[in-house]
Amino acid sequence: MGERSDVPLPHSEYTLHVVMIGTEHPGNLGAVCRSLLNHGFDSLRLVQPKCHPDDIEARNRAKHAGRVLDSCKIFDSFEQAVADCSLVVGTSGKREIGEKTQKRHFMYPWEFAERIESTQQSVALIFGEEGKGLSTEDLLRCDYLVTLPTWEGYPITNLSHAVHTLTYELHRNRVLALQGIDNALPDIVPIERSISPEQRKVLRKAIQDIAQFLPGGDERRISFTHSLTRALQRSGLETDQTNRLIGGFVDASTALEFATKNSEWKSTRRRRVILEEE
Repeated sequence: MGERSDVPLPHSEYTLHVVMIGTEHPGNLGAVCRSLLNHGFDSLRLVQPKCHPDDIEARNRAKHAGRVLDSCKIFDSFEQAVADCSLVVGTSGKREIGEKTQKRHFMYPWEFAERIESTQQSVALIFGEEGKGLSTEDLLRCDYLVTLPTWEGYPITNLSHAVHTLTYELHRNRVLALQGIDNALPDIVPIERSISPEQRKVLRKAIQDIAQFLPGGDERRISFTHSLTRALQRSGLETDQTNRLIGGFVDASTALEFATKNSEWKSTRRRRVILEEE
């Protein structure tokens, strides 16, 4: 259950730098590193941290993302940490309402992901200190702000959870656009779940072959065929699943032929689906 060291980081038009100000807890620091690498990012910048990247708890929580701790950069000020960035985006769960919105103009994570998806910029995503968040001065240094769609009854999340959620949303956009195209995003979990027209024909015929052995009249057999076909198709069948189902249906039909035709089974057993000419 380790890292896939031979897989490169996913491609993005933008370069993301996660900037954490005044981070206090080494456990949070390590968890943030794990979330970053989980989602294909590895640039971490710390501004006046109160814990060190070599802290044993940070290392333990980072697990196989220790390389993010190894390469993270430490800065003395907000300005230094974002000096090479074209876009500076702050985060906050303190959402003002009414007339007190001058300093807090928010967008949601999915809007942020869409906004920077095709931009060729260096983007700084800023997180404040645990329990405090970004100061008013730091908020004013940001170009705009992102907030999580948390419940207003308890809107403030843990620091590492906030980083996880935002980097997940950014990576989700890359997966939807580049899975199977980018070498870093192999097509392991299909996004499009469908079968070919040929498979559809074979599946329907395999179901019909089983239905013919049901007792009762044609109406029952037709109803069974339609119900099973539609239930399976609604499930979002994939190619491998369909092939396994067809194989099982063929074996079941063959067994039913054996049970009902006795000696004739040897000469008429199918072991395959025979499509009728249309």
